[in-house]
Amino acid sequence: MSDLKLANPGAVGLGAFGLTTMVLQFHNLGWCGMGPVLASALIFGGLAQLVAGFQEMKTGNSFGYAAFSGYGSFWISLAVILLANHFNIFKSTGIDIGWFLVAWTLYTAILWIGSMRINSALALTFTALLIGFLLLDLAHFGYPILTVVAGYELIVTAILAWYVMAHIIFLDLSGKDLLPAGKPWIK
Repeated sequence: MSDLKLANPGAVGLGAFGLTTMVLQFHNLGWCGMGPVLASALIFGGLAQLVAGFQEMKTGNSFGYAAFSGYGSFWISLAVILLANHFNIFKSTGIDIGWFLVAWTLYTAILWIGSMRINSALALTFTALLIGFLLLDLAHFGYPILTVVAGYELIVTAILAWYVMAHIIFLDLSGKDLLPAGKPWIK
């Protein structure tokens, strides 16, 4: 047995999720092009988050494993859909992407329930994420103006994810709960 201290993979997973979510919303709000979205989705949101998920598996954290591996795969899948559309490999309509998002909304709902047993900050993050997915679902099924609303709402989600990331990092560095995460909503 080694006394080697292992880092918490949740810090990278939350950082990757927050950054990639934020960059996509910058695009959805018309502030940047698709290039930064694809790069973030493939590398940080996709690959780094997927690796964080696999590391969570090694720690025995089923929630972290499902969340980071799942959303890492989400980002890679979304990038593949966008690239396939761009290069006319196969076209996904707005409705097709809407159904893709509905499936991820359902996945998120399961994790949202689980997050309520961890801490308040994570439960707030997943509450905001679930709301963001619901807004995007509606945007793809007839209410496109909600893309803008979802853009701002998902920026808040990204900031919440970074708060939880900062909580993990600062707790590890100082040994003190400098950014409290709050009690679980459900015991």
